[in-house]
Amino acid sequence: MPFHEHPRFPRGFRCASVHCGIKAQGPDLSLFASEVPATAAAVFTRNLVPGAPIVVGRELMRGGRLQAIVVNSRVSNVGTGAEGIARAQRMGSAAASALGIDPALVLMSSTGVIGVQLPVDKIEAALPGLAASLQGDPMVGAAGIMTTDTHPKALSLDVESSTLTIVGKGSGMIEPNMATMLVYAFTDAALDGATLDGALRGAVDETLNMLSVDTDTSTSDTCAILANGLAGPVDPGRFASALTTGLTRMTEMLARDGEGATSMIRVTVTGASDRGDARAFAKSLVNSPLVKTMVFGGDPNVGRILMAIGKCFDCRVDAGRIGASICGVTVLERGTRLDFDEGRVRELLRGDTVEIDVDLGLGEGRARAWGCDLTHGYVDENAAYYSS
Repeated sequence: MPFHEHPRFPRGFRCASVHCGIKAQGPDLSLFASEVPATAAAVFTRNLVPGAPIVVGRELMRGGRLQAIVVNSRVSNVGTGAEGIARAQRMGSAAASALGIDPALVLMSSTGVIGVQLPVDKIEAALPGLAASLQGDPMVGAAGIMTTDTHPKALSLDVESSTLTIVGKGSGMIEPNMATMLVYAFTDAALDGATLDGALRGAVDETLNMLSVDTDTSTSDTCAILANGLAGPVDPGRFASALTTGLTRMTEMLARDGEGATSMIRVTVTGASDRGDARAFAKSLVNSPLVKTMVFGGDPNVGRILMAIGKCFDCRVDAGRIGASICGVTVLERGTRLDFDEGRVRELLRGDTVEIDVDLGLGEGRARAWGCDLTHGYVDENAAYYSS
């Protein structure tokens, strides 16, 4: 399933973005819309202090239909009480009015600083012009949803006669427990609600749920998919596979753009007692500050791999069976550090992608997780995030 060289929308989908005045400069409001109502599914953050758009969105998704998504950046509308709920609803209603559709068909998302009331007047004023400027390049919509991202993120691929397009954002406050940051998928395939929901949850579980930049689960995480059916039916299995492929690529794009990141870390765990243990080990490795700084510093301190495995107290471990490699160089065997070429491993640790493979030697459990290194840039970005 090759990706398109330049992302494009499926039939019937368009988007636009604009600077409405929430940010000091640059696009800060995006609108994604389908020509017709679409079957929809979504997963939201499990954070116990969710943003107002999450509270409203959960109710909207009970209908299983959407036609548009409106998204603002810079202010997340979290910690804003009943007034925040009202402003989220106003945001959705304004988008619906601009598009001439039912407000029940508009999902809203907000991302950015927590604890600040959403400047919804600016959003309402901008939406008529935004709806009038809808066009076919998904990168335009991706630009309007960025916060600390360094570049817009979108991709697309064909699935039989249909197209699947995924747009996403996220650089920090990332360790999802459902989906990740803000990620939206659009397709012209015809799929029923149960099939679409199952495909989304299965794909998210293997991809976005296995991503972590900093162990922090956002209050605003949303992953939604709209299927408007204009291309007709497709094989459900092939669509689910394509969605997993697309979300894997998006997961890696997000990991590479983690705040301050210089390397993406891809951890593959095999030989665990079961899948649950494998997932725990993989997440432990990508989340460990010591493993992350080992990568950033190009320091082949492979004892940190053993540490990250050993601190998974609820998992089965036999220290004498652990093997590991870094970018194809075996560094641990039977729980013991090998005499490897440290200079070569130092070079590999400074690469764009660092592969860490671990074999527990216990069973068939397997999992993969994605993350990034921990740098001075991450500290600088987050030490002044509210004030910037």
